[in-house]
Amino acid sequence: MFNNIAYRYDFLNRFLSAGIDVWWRKKAISQLKTLAPKKILDVATGTGDVAILTYNILKPEKIIGIDISERMLELGRKKLEKLELNSHIELITGDSEVIRFEDNSFDAITVAFGVRNFQNLVMGMKEMHRVLKPGGKLVVLEFSKPTKAGFKNLYNFYMNYVAPNIGKLFAKNKDAYQYLNDSVQAFPEGQTFLNIMHEAGFTQTYLKKLSFGICAIYCGSK
Repeated sequence: MFNNIAYRYDFLNRFLSAGIDVWWRKKAISQLKTLAPKKILDVATGTGDVAILTYNILKPEKIIGIDISERMLELGRKKLEKLELNSHIELITGDSEVIRFEDNSFDAITVAFGVRNFQNLVMGMKEMHRVLKPGGKLVVLEFSKPTKAGFKNLYNFYMNYVAPNIGKLFAKNKDAYQYLNDSVQAFPEGQTFLNIMHEAGFTQTYLKKLSFGICAIYCGSK
């Protein structure tokens, strides 16, 4: 599915969110400023948006992005080449539930709009905890569901009808953007997700809601 929509993925992210997704990503990355990590893993990196923003904001020595969609990675590598960031960011094929790095390999891990796609959420969280160094930090950016009545109704209409039809128009794939809504509805957000982070071994967990609850940042340490 992600291979099929890769060529329109970045455009639709900006279009469907009216550009606010860039601000969400920056807010998530800012959670790592005090840590000043040198080596970062970006899980479900897609076309490398978060990896590129992270480098521009934090200037770590190395960022490795992993994703299962080779087509998304291809587009990301072209972006890196154009920006001359190949020596700082590497995008490789990788599964979040079987991360092919040694224990305690990274100072920080980021995941933007990816954890709700994990087939086995607990396994994916445990893998990220395993490859994180002691004292390291995980930052997860993920969609959530607003709770205020009027805004909630508008949000549900947008996600159920507007987003899938825009996806059909621009990416020729309505199902992918219906999946967006279905996966958001199914995601165990809020305190439930923080409990899953605890189960995976993370401590000092907290969450920050953004944009009336459309999105949330979840953080935890090792």
